[in-house]
Amino acid sequence: MDRSEPATSNAQGTVAEEYSALPDLVPARMINEYAYCPRLAYMEWVQGDFAESADTLEGRFQHRRTDAEAGVIPPAERAASGEGDTQGGGAAGGTESGQQASARSVLLSGQQVGIIARLDIVEAADGKVTPVDYKHGRMPENEARTWEPDRVQLCAQGLVLRENGYRCDEGVVYYIQSKTRVTILFTEDLCQRTLSIADEMRQAFASGEIPPPLEDSPKCLGCSLAGICLPDEVRLLAQTQEASARQKLDVRRLAPARDDRLPVYVQDQGAMVGKSGDLLQIKQGRQVMEEVRLLDVAQVNVFGNVQITTQALRELVTWEIPVCYFTFGGWFVAMTQGLGHKNVELRLAQYLAAQDQVRSVRVAGAMVNGKIRNARTMLRRNHTEVPPSTLRELARLAREAERVQETESLLGFEGAAARAYFAQFSGMFKDKAVSFDFRGRNRRPPRDPVNAVLSFVYALLVKDLTVTVQAVGFDPYLGFLHRPRYGRPALALDLAEEFRPIVGDSVALAMLNGGELRDGDFLSRMGAVALAERGRKQVISAYERRLDTLITHPVFGYTISYRRVFEVQARLLARHLLGEIPEYRPFMTR
Repeated sequence: MDRSEPATSNAQGTVAEEYSALPDLVPARMINEYAYCPRLAYMEWVQGDFAESADTLEGRFQHRRTDAEAGVIPPAERAASGEGDTQGGGAAGGTESGQQASARSVLLSGQQVGIIARLDIVEAADGKVTPVDYKHGRMPENEARTWEPDRVQLCAQGLVLRENGYRCDEGVVYYIQSKTRVTILFTEDLCQRTLSIADEMRQAFASGEIPPPLEDSPKCLGCSLAGICLPDEVRLLAQTQEASARQKLDVRRLAPARDDRLPVYVQDQGAMVGKSGDLLQIKQGRQVMEEVRLLDVAQVNVFGNVQITTQALRELVTWEIPVCYFTFGGWFVAMTQGLGHKNVELRLAQYLAAQDQVRSVRVAGAMVNGKIRNARTMLRRNHTEVPPSTLRELARLAREAERVQETESLLGFEGAAARAYFAQFSGMFKDKAVSFDFRGRNRRPPRDPVNAVLSFVYALLVKDLTVTVQAVGFDPYLGFLHRPRYGRPALALDLAEEFRPIVGDSVALAMLNGGELRDGDFLSRMGAVALAERGRKQVISAYERRLDTLITHPVFGYTISYRRVFEVQARLLARHLLGEIPEYRPFMTR
C-alpha cells in the first residue's frame, strides 16, 4: 500500500476506502502480536486460541490497576486548547509537571486507520495527549530500550487518538519490573510501519491460511501458546519423507510434560459440590469432605446422584473447567462447559473433511492402523507365548487399514483385528488374575469382571478425549470412523481407538495382574456385571496414574505424559485438517 503522507488525522484520505471491505477493526494488541509472531496473532485473533502461563497471569495481575476504568480526559477541542480536567486517575511512575488530567482503560477506535485500542493510561497536558502502555517485565537492554512490537502497538494507539481529534506526538512504554518510562516519538517512519503491519495482517488473515511456524526461534520458549502451536512438531511432520531423511529436525518440548491440574471425581451418593471463594468444596450434608483450589482442577466428574450448586457451576465454566456426568454405573452421558471454543475455521475444515469420502477414510484408516499396531505391541510385550500367526495377521490388517478406500471395508478390518487380539487377551493375565474368567469382549452390559473393567476404563478414556477435542475447537460429535449418531461423541471415539490398547487395556491388565481388584469389587445382577463403589475408585486411581505416566514420544523424542499426548494428537489432527501437515500420524508406542 502506498502512503506518501504521514499517518495523521489529516492524511488518511484513502484509508477508509481501503478498509471499507473489512468489517472488523484491527485491535492494537494484535498488531503487537503480529509484529512479534504472525502465527501467534492468527491463532489468537482468527482461531480464538489462548492459554495462560505464569507470565500472562502475572502480567494480568500487574495490569489490574490500569484495567479499572477511572479518570476523565477532556474532549479533543478542550485538550488542544490546553484546558484540563483535574479528575485524574494517576499515571505510571507518578505525574509529570504540567499534567492536568489522566484516565485509565480507555477504549477508542479509528474507522479510517481501521484500528481499535484499549489504552492503559492516557495523559493530557499542554494541549496534547500521551498514551502510556504498561508492559510486564524489564526494559530491554537494546539501543531503542523497547521492542518493535511494543512500539507499533503504542503508535497504533497514537493513530487512533489522532483520528479522534487529539494532538498526539509521542507515547510512553512503562516497564513494570524496571519501573521505567520510555518515551517513543511517533515519527513518520513508525506510523507507516504500524499501518503497514496492520495491512499485512489483514491481507494475510483474509487468505484463510495460517502463517507457518517460526523456525527454531527463541520466541517460542516463552510463548504461552507453544503447546497449542506445536511449531517444531508441525515443521517436522510437514516435511516430505525425502526431506526428513536428509535433515533430522530437533523437536523441543516447549510445553510442560505434565499438566499440573488434575481431574476431580465425586461418586459418594448424595454429595454436594459447591464453592467458597476460589475453593471447590465437596460436602456430605453440612460436613466438608474435601476442598481443592479451582486453580488445580482440570475437570469435575460426578457419578449418579451427586449435586452441584449453581454458584459452583458458574465459577467452573468461567474458569473453563468442564463438568462431566456419569450414571451410577459409570456410563459417560453428558458434559457442561462454557460457551465453547471460537475456532469456527477448524470446525468448518472438520465438516468438509467428514463429507469427503477419500479424506475421511484416510484419517480413519490412520487411526485404525495405530490401534491395531498398538494392540500387536501389547501382545508382544505381555503375552506369555503369543502365536506368530496372530502377530502376522495383525500386521497384515494394519497395512490393509492404511490402504483401504471405503469405510465399510475399514470397519471390517478393524473388527477382524479386534477378534484376533481379544482371542489372545487372556494370555496376558498373570497368576493373580486367574480367578477372572475372560472368554472374549462383550458389552452393553458387560457379562464378566474383565469386560466390566474394560468398559469403565474406555468410558473414562472417551470422556477425556471429548474434553480434549472440545478444548481444541472440534465438534466432538462428528467423526471419521464412527459415523454421527445422536448423543455420541464420534470424534472422541475415533481418537480413542489408538489409545484403547496402550491406555485402556494396559490399566485393566495392570490392575488384574497386580491383584488390585477382588471379587467383592464387582456387582453381578441378572447376568450383567458392574464395578462396585470401591472397584470404581480403584480403577479411577489406576487410570489417572496411567495418564500421568511419563513416556518418550516415539516421533518427537521428548518426555511427555499420556494426558498431554491426548492433546498433542488432537492438535496434530487439527493441523492436518487445516492443511499444515500432509497426513494424520497416529500415536504408536514402540
